[in-house]
Amino acid sequence: MSTVQIVRLDPTSKKDLERFVDIAWHVFPIKENKQWVPPLRLSVLENLDVKKNPFYKRATIELFVAVQNGKDVGRIAAITNRAHEEFHDEKIGFYGFYEAINDIAVSKALFRAVAETLQAKGYSEFRGPMNPSTNHECGLLVRGQSQHPTIMTTWNPLYYLEHHEQLGLEKDKDTVAYFLPTDKKMSLPKKVFDYSEKLKADGNFRFRDFDLKNFDRDVEICYDIYNSAWEKNWGFFPMTREEFQFMAKEMKMVLDPRFAFIAEKDGKPAGFMLGLPDFNHIFKRIPNGKLLPTGIFKILLGKRMLKTVRIITLGVKQEYRGTGIFALFTAESFLRAQQSKLIGGEASWILEDNVEMNRPWVELGAPLYRRWRIFKAPVARFLS
Repeated sequence: MSTVQIVRLDPTSKKDLERFVDIAWHVFPIKENKQWVPPLRLSVLENLDVKKNPFYKRATIELFVAVQNGKDVGRIAAITNRAHEEFHDEKIGFYGFYEAINDIAVSKALFRAVAETLQAKGYSEFRGPMNPSTNHECGLLVRGQSQHPTIMTTWNPLYYLEHHEQLGLEKDKDTVAYFLPTDKKMSLPKKVFDYSEKLKADGNFRFRDFDLKNFDRDVEICYDIYNSAWEKNWGFFPMTREEFQFMAKEMKMVLDPRFAFIAEKDGKPAGFMLGLPDFNHIFKRIPNGKLLPTGIFKILLGKRMLKTVRIITLGVKQEYRGTGIFALFTAESFLRAQQSKLIGGEASWILEDNVEMNRPWVELGAPLYRRWRIFKAPVARFLS
């Protein structure tokens, strides 16, 4: 068995960041991992950029690469998140951006690097994967490897789960995904639409598209709803306005107002739904993950051909919960999907124990077809 060397990278170095990002292509040869969708390199780099990404004003990240026989064979990040610690009154570290070849020695060395780093900073426990937080991509795919991974969701081979379990990481929380067909063969029960129309009339609810011409204004509306709607969710911590705006600008290129809309009651914002066309079908045709010279044209030309969406976010202000507004969103999103001739949509990541959000999909008969897991472990486990 070859020795595994761990190399610490400089997160402020462009060269080191590019090396860290490149490892995904070493771990996932496309011919051997046909479901894997190469990420846009620019997007991953922005997520890691400690100078530009406002997330790192309240967080730190240390990057590590595993080297074996002179080749980069794995990577991981050790993360501290002061915003999470203060909001939850919980001192815990995190790991993220984990990728590794199928060699348990590589994974063990990577987690030891995280444990040593966090212990030196006074942490006794860590959780993950977070890329780099619950407000970003997170979780290890533990079910649904054969399914197409939708936009902004993680995919990994099953041996990742085996490595986590062999190394003693334990389940902390699962999130799930449902898929609902929206073609002509499928329709919501008539009573859902009748109930929705009654609520609109009695409650004076209406929906409007996200206005790209007034992008900053509508981002501000969604920011206000977001921090109100998710306050009690497991793992949530409030984003700053600057962080929210940064993420919104990153999504603007793939935003379609037909699937991003705001609910208003008596003219005041009550909630919003963000669904993104599944650009992963296009990103898969950009195997090197680079926008230039041809990637950007594939995105622009392919946008109108996309026939599925991923519902990323559905948020309702606390004062409007219990009004039936979730039924309104369900009916509205289904109608919009059919009018746009979509064939279906995914709702994810839904906390496995969030009864209020799981029940509608179960009642509609939507299959739970993918599952992700957040793990936790004591730092000491990896230091003996």
